[in-house]
Amino acid sequence: MTMQNDIQEVLFSQEQLQARVKELGQQIAQDLGDKDPFFIGILKGSFVFMADLLREVDVLCGMDFMSVSSYGDGTSSSGAVKITKDLSQDIHGRHVVIVEDILDSGVTLSYLKKYLQVRQPASITICTLFDKPSRRKADIHADYVGFLCPDAFIVGYGLDYAEKYRNLPYIGVLKPEIYS
Repeated sequence: MTMQNDIQEVLFSQEQLQARVKELGQQIAQDLGDKDPFFIGILKGSFVFMADLLREVDVLCGMDFMSVSSYGDGTSSSGAVKITKDLSQDIHGRHVVIVEDILDSGVTLSYLKKYLQVRQPASITICTLFDKPSRRKADIHADYVGFLCPDAFIVGYGLDYAEKYRNLPYIGVLKPEIYS
């Protein structure tokens, strides 16, 4: 049985993802190129997006990863945020770009932004590949958005369900019987 059998529909193709990530990388380079931006990828979901995005940002920059969770194995945020891997570099005075796979409820990202502001970066910018504003619970928005996303459970390109489907090269809507 292949993963494709679990996908109800392809929402964004591999080609659409590549084109939009290239545009985002170029826009960030244009906006922050002279500021030595520091990218923070939020694991695990952003790892594919972050790798592709950084290859499109043609300026000197730094990067690190954090692991932050509020989901566990579920399909919606528990509301309890847990940092399981913190930064290994100082961000004081840096222009930080948080790279997230999806901005959903906003609970985790809102917590993370406040957590990082204590370290006194020069600025914090948020770049998300997918924005699902219909599910927002926290007052937060992204500065760079790849795609607006319908209220559907999506997987692929780093996004998972129970640690599976991250390796799909596209974004697909998971069949409800898989997670219900």
